[in-house]
Amino acid sequence: MRRAVVMIILCHIIAFLGVLLLKPNKEVSVVKFFPLDEVKRFDETSTDLTLLSESDEDEYDFQWKTASTLEEPVYLRQDVSLLYMDGHLKGILSKWKENGQNLFQEQKIHGEDSSHYQAVTFHHGEIHYPDDKIKSIQDMSRAELYVIDSPLTPLESFTSPQNQSQEDWKRKLDHATEQQLHYQWNQLIEHYQIPKEQYEIIPLTDLPDYETKPFPKLTAEQTQQVIGQLWEGLYKNYVLQFTGDSQEDLNSYVPLVLADRDGKHLLVLFEDMDQRKQRLIQYYPDFSSD
Repeated sequence: MRRAVVMIILCHIIAFLGVLLLKPNKEVSVVKFFPLDEVKRFDETSTDLTLLSESDEDEYDFQWKTASTLEEPVYLRQDVSLLYMDGHLKGILSKWKENGQNLFQEQKIHGEDSSHYQAVTFHHGEIHYPDDKIKSIQDMSRAELYVIDSPLTPLESFTSPQNQSQEDWKRKLDHATEQQLHYQWNQLIEHYQIPKEQYEIIPLTDLPDYETKPFPKLTAEQTQQVIGQLWEGLYKNYVLQFTGDSQEDLNSYVPLVLADRDGKHLLVLFEDMDQRKQRLIQYYPDFSSD
C-alpha cells in the first residue's frame, strides 16, 4: 500500500515537471522573420540621441530614444536598438509586446570625454491572419551624435558639423573610430581567410542605407527579405548574449556585414561577449522563381 502511494506521488511530480518543461517561456523574446506584408507599414519609426547636460567635469549625460507607431495593434511588436561609442558597443535597448501597437524606449546614458555615438534600430511586427497566415513588417532607423567635451571650449554636441571647429572634431573622432574598427574587422577577415574583393562591405551601423538600395544582384524587395532574416540571426546570435542584467562591460565592436557580390549569401563577423571571433553565414533564398 505504501509503495503504491509513493508511486502515485512520483507520477504527480513527474507530470508537474513535464508541464514546467513544456510551458513556453514568455519572458524570452525572439525576432522571427515571416514574408513581408504587402499592405501594412509602420506609420513612423525613429531613433534619437540628445545631449542633456554636463554631469561633472569631463562627464555628461545624453538621452537615447526609439519609437515606432502603427495604425492598429498587431500580434507581436518588437524593437531592438544597438548603441555604439567610437565603434564599441555601449548598450542595447530591447522591448516586445504582445497585441502591441506603439513602442517607445528611452535610456539616459552617461559619457566621458569627446566621443562619437551611433545607434541603429530594427523595428519589427508580426501579423497573424486567418488560415494561419503570418506576415512581417519591418523598418530600420538610426541616429548619431558627436559630443565634444574639451577643457578649452564649453560642452557641445552636433549631428552634422556647423563650423570649422566641429569639422575638425568630426574628422578627428571619425579617424580614431575607423582605425579601431578597421583593425578589429581585419583581424576577423584574416582569421576566416575571407577574400574581401568578393564582398560588399557594410558596417552594421550603415545597414539602414540598404532600405533604399539593394544588395549586389538582388532587387530592393529581395534585399528587404534578406535584411529581415539577417536581423533574426543577429538577434539570436549577437544581441541576446549582451542583454543580461548588467551592460557595464560589453566587449564587442560594430559587426561587419559582407554581402556576396554574386548575390548568393552574406557573412556577419563579430566578437562575442567573451571576445571570441564569430562568423554567421546566411544563404539567400532561391529567388529564381520570383
